[in-house]
Amino acid sequence: MEWDLLWKAIIIVLGGTFLLRIAGRKSISQMTLTQTVIMVGIGSLLIQPIAGKSVWSTLIVGLVLVLTLVVMEYVQIKGDSFEKLITGKSKIIIENGVLQEQNLKKLRMTVDQLEMKLRQQSVQRIDDVLWAALEPNGQVALLLKEDLQPATKKDVKELANAIEQLQNLLYQQTGQGQVAQWSEQSQRPDQETIFEEVERKSHKNSPPDHLQ
Repeated sequence: MEWDLLWKAIIIVLGGTFLLRIAGRKSISQMTLTQTVIMVGIGSLLIQPIAGKSVWSTLIVGLVLVLTLVVMEYVQIKGDSFEKLITGKSKIIIENGVLQEQNLKKLRMTVDQLEMKLRQQSVQRIDDVLWAALEPNGQVALLLKEDLQPATKKDVKELANAIEQLQNLLYQQTGQGQVAQWSEQSQRPDQETIFEEVERKSHKNSPPDHLQ
């Protein structure tokens, strides 16, 4: 075994981790076009020491690439025109359930490719989408039509208030007996969740012996 390759491999891992740390988390999670080019370049560079190239010159070139990326990102912060030139802007591809064919042609994106991205977000039909945009990192951001959007905590709270007002109205019109019975049935305590059992580290109701 050549010990030279061993210490080169260790330096490559440590140096590569350091370079990615400088590049930032955004560069790893959802890369733009510029970030992709830089990361591919770094990946190719890190292999060079194994082929006999100098490990230190490789890391220096990688550092220059990452610093170039950082400078370009700061330039984008300073001016919107630079951001549009370097990263690009979002493109509307669906508006009020209608495909924006011109933008799809400009993006060279087929309907099948769009439908694949919609399925990944559990969208059943294009008609269900109020608008959708293709982001510079290749992800599709979308907003469903109002009647298809999931309920928020605010919606649930408003519904609970409406039910409470209805109970009060029924109480005034039909008397206490029937409403009290209905209220008692609707306000039965919920069963303990499996998350609460984890927090308490015990079961409220013991499971069967063969499943413990």
